Amino acid sequence: MGLVTRDHIRHNRAFWDADADAYQELHGEELAHAPLAWGVWRIPESELGVLGDVAGRDVLELGCGAAQWSILLARRGARPTGLDSSERQLEHARRAMLDAGLDFPLVLASAESVPFPDASFDIVFCDHGAFGWADPHLVMPEAARVLRRGGLLAFSITSPLASLCWHPDTDLMEPRLHRDYFGLHRLEEPDAVNFQLPYGEWIRLFRRHGLEIEDLVEPQPGPDARSTYWEPSELEWARRWPSDSIWKARKRG
Repeated sequence: MGLVTRDHIRHNRAFWDADADAYQELHGEELAHAPLAWGVWRIPESELGVLGDVAGRDVLELGCGAAQWSILLARRGARPTGLDSSERQLEHARRAMLDAGLDFPLVLASAESVPFPDASFDIVFCDHGAFGWADPHLVMPEAARVLRRGGLLAFSITSPLASLCWHPDTDLMEPRLHRDYFGLHRLEEPDAVNFQLPYGEWIRLFRRHGLEIEDLVEPQPGPDARSTYWEPSELEWARRWPSDSIWKARKRG
């Protein structure tokens, strides 16, 4: 496990350092100005109610990128901390934070080894962040460890069904299965390593680390939804099957 972990952390850090500028050019404006919106189809938090009231809460974003979410949460009274394994992404975050007139911690680290003491945060979350780009078997215990009792863990990730229906040659979603469901874990892509688990394994992983699942939100985009991540032709797929899974769990106590 250790060798594999070092390999994918190094590989994904190199990918994001190289891709950060292009990513922020393509997606950054939408992320910065969307009113707290989840997933590839940008479904508003006001509609989904995943995080709830964040005012006065200590919040950790795992895989913050340019910290667009954390900046918006800070404006709602949260005390955010952004963590990312890519130095180049954090450079974008520092500029965005300066432009916003805000100041909060930004930390260069892997979500598999979070450099904070136990029970440091009221909320740990990410929107297509660390849970898809690091090994969830290692991220989950770290997220649970730094949460306070009764604290909220919430994150979005590509749905297991979408992981099965993605075509590796066309890079598009199709109404057919291209991967085996059993054994989902480390997904090797040409430029990076992604992670996914079957639903039952996700549930067992939450429970193993003292987290009680409150909800699994599978948002359905409206007929006029748009995405900077998916092609317009893929909207029909996402109207029929879930593109995102948003997990919401509470630390026991």
